[in-house]
Amino acid sequence: MQKKNFALLSAAAIMLLTTSCSKLGALSADNFSVVPNPLETQAGQVPATINGMFPEKYMKKKAVVTVVPELRYVKNGSEVRQQGNSATFQGEKVTGNDQTISYQVGGRYTMKTNFKYEDVKTADMYLTFDARIGKKQVKVPDVKVAYGILATSELYKTTLKSAQAALAPDAFQRINAQKQEASVKFLIQQANLRQSELKNNSVQEFIRLLEQINKDQEGLRLNNVEVSAYASPDGGVSLNDKLAAQREKVTEKYVQQQLKKNKNLSAPIDAKYTAQDWDGFQELVKASNIQDKDVILRVLSMYKDPEEREQQIKNISSAFRELADGILPQLRRSRMIINYETIGRDDDQIQAQMNADPKQLSIEEILYCATLKSNDNEKEAIYKTATQVYPNDARAYNNIATLEYAKGNLKEAQKFIEQAQKVSANLPEASANLGLIALQNGDIATAENLIAKATCANGLSEVLGNLHLAQGNYAQAEQDFKEVYSNSAALAQILNKNYASAAVTLKYVKNPDAVTDYLKAILFNRMGNTDDAAQALKAAIAKDSKWATYAADDLELSKIAK
Repeated sequence: MQKKNFALLSAAAIMLLTTSCSKLGALSADNFSVVPNPLETQAGQVPATINGMFPEKYMKKKAVVTVVPELRYVKNGSEVRQQGNSATFQGEKVTGNDQTISYQVGGRYTMKTNFKYEDVKTADMYLTFDARIGKKQVKVPDVKVAYGILATSELYKTTLKSAQAALAPDAFQRINAQKQEASVKFLIQQANLRQSELKNNSVQEFIRLLEQINKDQEGLRLNNVEVSAYASPDGGVSLNDKLAAQREKVTEKYVQQQLKKNKNLSAPIDAKYTAQDWDGFQELVKASNIQDKDVILRVLSMYKDPEEREQQIKNISSAFRELADGILPQLRRSRMIINYETIGRDDDQIQAQMNADPKQLSIEEILYCATLKSNDNEKEAIYKTATQVYPNDARAYNNIATLEYAKGNLKEAQKFIEQAQKVSANLPEASANLGLIALQNGDIATAENLIAKATCANGLSEVLGNLHLAQGNYAQAEQDFKEVYSNSAALAQILNKNYASAAVTLKYVKNPDAVTDYLKAILFNRMGNTDDAAQALKAAIAKDSKWATYAADDLELSKIAK
């Protein structure tokens, strides 16, 4: 009897030993932590970092265990299991290149994985295990390690719809600064204005412009007249100072006479003189073909004293005759500069002319006229008129596309952009807007290529902000949106956890909609203001009932939505 009992005990012990050597056993969720948990979307992906631990005396010395993350969800009525990046670990007696885990003390590890986001929020992450000891496959039960997906970043697809497309700007300026210059030359060591010089073209244009300004006080405005008189560098400083001063005086007197002839004109005369025009001398020498000009320029750089300069240049006898005949006479002069402004039509006049006969307006005035309208239909009518009056200007076609984009008519928008590119293939706003359309179609790579061609486009920062938001670069997107108050800008700030700035942005969104209210609900909830979050969600649902269904599955607001 005792022998029989001993035999039974021995058999049981052998079975227990065999079992313990041939199995790894279950792992607990306590052996793993996942960051983030719940999972979060980023740029259409669901990334996760898994920090795992094999407990002591778990990893058999001949065991090999591959950890396979798996995202499980139901789509179209069927369960989907999407596998992520795996990692393999080995026992101490396994020959291989994987991380070795001690049997006696266990071991910790970190692995990263990634899943493609499939527009489902009720998804969980499991860890599955492909394990063997020696050549024998062993079963390790699956472990649920993360619950649900925060898909807030995917809202960029919705905020993008209200983004401002790139508007090709007008160059209209009602008041434009202008100037016109006349010049007269003097004979050597003389300061009298010769009649032959006063009849030259520049002086006659000077006189005509003053007369025109005198007659057209509404369209032209005189600011001042500058007089600058000069003497050439030869002849000594004292003589040239007196000579240049006399030339200034006679030229200023001439300008005063011309102003008096035009009785409606009154403007200050700003007069000055330069005794020795070394700067003008240097410029003319540089532009000349004088044989020794490099030597002359070197003298100018080496000597700063005017008398020493003059003497050194005179020592270059071969060149001095060329200077005396070709350069110095051009420096004995006075310049008269009219500084004035052209004054264009005011807003009322432009709109009246637009109604009466738009052909009398410039393209800049027509494009500007569109900006005076708050109604998009009126804007579109003006842009279409611009395409008829100025068919070779691409901007109006592009700007019609921005209006179609705002209405969600992406095909129409693309059609008008293509027309704009036929007129001008290099219009940067057109490339930027094609990029926005590509983003809406989910083609981020194409969008990036198109927007890269939009350097200097008007409104490029906002377009870039939407691109970086789609790419998951929230910090850069927030920087791009620095001067923008839009749903996309607020979303970037929320995802970047800059809640104070997001609150300000949402307050000043120009045309708030249901998306604006939904973002407010997310923001308030993250800040712990559940009552305000509930009110904002209620406002969003009142504007668009679809947000009720969306919120019910959204981990951001599912508790509030109940």
